[in-house]
Amino acid sequence: MELKKKLPIGIEFFKDFQRDGFYYVDKTGFIRDLVNFRGSVNLITRPRRFGKSLNIDMLKSFFELGTDPSLFDGLEISRETTICEQFLGKYPVISVSLKDAAGLDFQTAYDMLGAAVSEEARRIGPLLETDRLAQSEVKRLNALMDGDFGKPVYLYNSLRFLTELLCRYYETPVIVLIDEYDVPLDKAYQYGYYPEMVNLIRSLFSQVFKTNGNLYFAVITGCLRIARESIFTGLNNFKVRAISDVDFAEYFGFTDDEVKDMLRYYGLEASFAQIKEWYDGYRFGNTHVYCPWDVINQCDKLRVRANAPMEAHWENSSSNAIVQNILETATETTKSEIEALISGESVEKVLVPELTYTDLDSEDQEVRQTYLWSVLLAAGYLTDAELPENGVHKLIIPNREVLGIYEKRIRSWFKVKIVSDTTRWKAFCDAVKTGEYKEVQRLFNEFMSDSISIRDTYVKKEMKENFYHGMLLGLLRAEGSWSIKSNAESGIGYTDIRLEIPAARVGCVIEVKYAENGQYDPACSKAMEQIGKGGYIEVLKQDGMQTIHKYGIACYKKTCQISYCMESV
Repeated sequence: MELKKKLPIGIEFFKDFQRDGFYYVDKTGFIRDLVNFRGSVNLITRPRRFGKSLNIDMLKSFFELGTDPSLFDGLEISRETTICEQFLGKYPVISVSLKDAAGLDFQTAYDMLGAAVSEEARRIGPLLETDRLAQSEVKRLNALMDGDFGKPVYLYNSLRFLTELLCRYYETPVIVLIDEYDVPLDKAYQYGYYPEMVNLIRSLFSQVFKTNGNLYFAVITGCLRIARESIFTGLNNFKVRAISDVDFAEYFGFTDDEVKDMLRYYGLEASFAQIKEWYDGYRFGNTHVYCPWDVINQCDKLRVRANAPMEAHWENSSSNAIVQNILETATETTKSEIEALISGESVEKVLVPELTYTDLDSEDQEVRQTYLWSVLLAAGYLTDAELPENGVHKLIIPNREVLGIYEKRIRSWFKVKIVSDTTRWKAFCDAVKTGEYKEVQRLFNEFMSDSISIRDTYVKKEMKENFYHGMLLGLLRAEGSWSIKSNAESGIGYTDIRLEIPAARVGCVIEVKYAENGQYDPACSKAMEQIGKGGYIEVLKQDGMQTIHKYGIACYKKTCQISYCMESV
């Protein structure tokens, strides 16, 4: 049996793929396109987990003096002989990741950023052995290596200082690579020291990128395109490649063919349709791509268990707070637009290409919403259905996984909103407990009228039912003294929701159906029939429940109808 290569979960260093036998999706064509179409400073923005860090390390491995040329044997770039002769292993490189340059306060973040610079300074220790450096430069380099920056100006100037030393030592201009440049800004915004961090990043970048004769070119990656006047003031020949740009589009994310090749290699071709439904759908420029993190992690699950269910891997790599943010500030128009999105439709928006985090706090509701929509696109929670024209983006939810994020956040928002109305929520729970189904129906309709619904579109019926099921489940679970079971937890053979109120010896079974085209009566009948034929109340009887309420709930858009019967034991 052939021993397959390992799947590269979390692997960010290019050399590890060859050394340790990991499966590699060849993105080295990026090197060719970068050489041919780069600017002096190149900013590339993509959502998290789309291969930015690995591509930065690939660039470092290719350009850096002393690199092992065999790392690129057999890869696409190896066929570009002229580029390899001119660039492979020919340049000093400074490579710094700012992904850990964060903290609960500015001083901690400042120290963490300094630690990242210090780590890079230690890589050029051999310079200390040359007589080309003045004593003052040796002293300062030692201080950088030790993480002793003294005055803030020494940190501001640190990367430029390193380019000066490297350029003089090797008599070759320097390539600078900065990964995750916006992480410190994001954390600073969250924890209240954004102006200080903006000043630090602006000063650092201005020193190293502006009128620096020691710089050959630079590549910077991040999720968001921070406004130029905020961070990149005064930079000439500054090229931005955001998610709507055509250049470099196929090098961040996996294409259809790349996913098919990976599945074929591991013998998982039968899972292609599910992989596509869950993780495809992103559009970068003219290229349709999958989220690499999802595909790799799910392939690993399927490799072990061929019928492993699809899982939300990308979702679990972040807090997804931006979705909650837009829900909490949603106008009625925004609610309607979100309903369209989760129903599989598109919305058209004029977006802001450059952002500042302070715009997210604008007192102007329209401005704030515009920036939130812009962040949703940049961060991967929405994607372009087609290339934008005249700044107008036709936005859609890319895939099943991201749809699930919206649904969960909507249910969470709905629960908080409704439960905070204590009087109505308690009346709802009392009605469920006592079997007053007309009151349950009235109150649930009221709740849904204030919420976000799912429209009657081509979204699968079971997904529509799961949406309403989740809303109802959240309401009932807020009553902490009740025992609630969901079919998602209990498996086939259980109704959608089964609850027990032990102190009152009361049990409920609830079956939720989607009423296609508003056909409530047949949907209610089907729900009640399923409760009866499925024997769903038997568990409640075994658990000693003496009064059992059976609810068949049919939902359509923002209304419901309930069928009911009671059984005494």
